[in-house]
Amino acid sequence: MTVPPVVLVPGMLCDADLWADVELPGPVVHAEITAPSIGGMAEQILAAVDGPFVLAGLSLGAIAGFEAARLAPGRLAGFCAISTNAGAPRPEQLGGWAEFGRRTGEGGFAEVVEQILPAMFADPGPALRQRFREMAHRVGPETFRAQLAAQATRRDAAAAIAGLSCPVLVLCGERDALCPPAFHHAIAAHAADATLRVLPAAGHLLTLEEPAVAATVLRDWLQSIR
Repeated sequence: MTVPPVVLVPGMLCDADLWADVELPGPVVHAEITAPSIGGMAEQILAAVDGPFVLAGLSLGAIAGFEAARLAPGRLAGFCAISTNAGAPRPEQLGGWAEFGRRTGEGGFAEVVEQILPAMFADPGPALRQRFREMAHRVGPETFRAQLAAQATRRDAAAAIAGLSCPVLVLCGERDALCPPAFHHAIAAHAADATLRVLPAAGHLLTLEEPAVAATVLRDWLQSIR
């Protein structure tokens, strides 16, 4: 029996380094999300592999994953939604993203990254700060602006989640300031076959902050569904 690959989808301003310390059984494929719409990002995810796959997305990666689930629910052998939000954008979010886009377009990308950085972790020490900076600058201002534009196109994903017949793992940090546990309880409630895990010491980018714990949770879940 062929084991479906795991497609890892990073969050905004993140790249494959987001998953570097999370050891998972193969095969593993990294998807990029650079399109200026959630629908375009979903197509990028679906094009990453042929056939069925397990999707693991963090933050914007999971949001794009919800749209991939809406477009092709039969392709998903499992869905892991990490540090995310299944709701439609709120007015204050739309305003904030527009402001970040404007400032980035005027040459203020580095300053925007520094403004965003503290919310990425529960305890953002120097090493984590530098790692996020390096990822963000590899992603760069053009892709960041595309990601901001995509965020504004997202829709409420409750129906897409409810339509999934595959197992769903919902994973979050207790100390996530951007996507608190309540968001994840709601996601789990929409899914027909959901497992919810909350990591007490973690913030938003929990695969960087608590990689060993995150890896154990993911490996155990993958073993249970494969």
